Amino acid sequence: MEIEKSGLGGRPRGFDADEALERAMLVFWEHGYEGASLTRLTEAMGISTTSMYAAFGNKEALFRKALERYTDGPGSYLARALQEPTALGVVTEILTGVVRATTIPGGPHGCLGVQGALSTGDSGSGVRDLLVAWRDNGCSRLQERFRQAVVDGDLPPEADPRLLARYVTTVTFGIAVQAAGGVGREELQELADVVVRNWQLAGHPALDQSSGLGR
Repeated sequence: MEIEKSGLGGRPRGFDADEALERAMLVFWEHGYEGASLTRLTEAMGISTTSMYAAFGNKEALFRKALERYTDGPGSYLARALQEPTALGVVTEILTGVVRATTIPGGPHGCLGVQGALSTGDSGSGVRDLLVAWRDNGCSRLQERFRQAVVDGDLPPEADPRLLARYVTTVTFGIAVQAAGGVGREELQELADVVVRNWQLAGHPALDQSSGLGR
């Protein structure tokens, strides 16, 4: 389906910006920031380079908008998980959510926010910094949720919200990388289930001194 449409009466040609942004997000998700050339992006979006710049700004600005769309779409499992009434529920929903989001049938595998710009040149440094901030923000939000769980008595007073949040986000990033490498949904869900069972048994792994996580 062509997005760009012929104008009438001399009007400039228009296109479905929402659909174009969705397609751009998928290109960035699959190829990363540097791998998503302008030619690849505009061909997928069904528009000219001129139209892309006019509607979205330069490539970095387009990526920022695509990341926002990803956060509100495939990556929205975090926001939903943070609303769970218990820390265990939060962890369960995050891990289930990341497995589903990173193994969508027929779609890109992995996580746009984790792998979108792990390695870039000087021209991509802004995007690399953006994704570092994006990941840190998610970890901070999770840390705050665990801090509230301590206040509520859902986690014990000696629990370390910062370390717990870092532990969970590290596991989710690992799942995303494994998914991008071709590991299937079923196997990744088994891994997520192991983490949840360990959380249930230990209460919260960061307090398990034998593992070294509580040190």
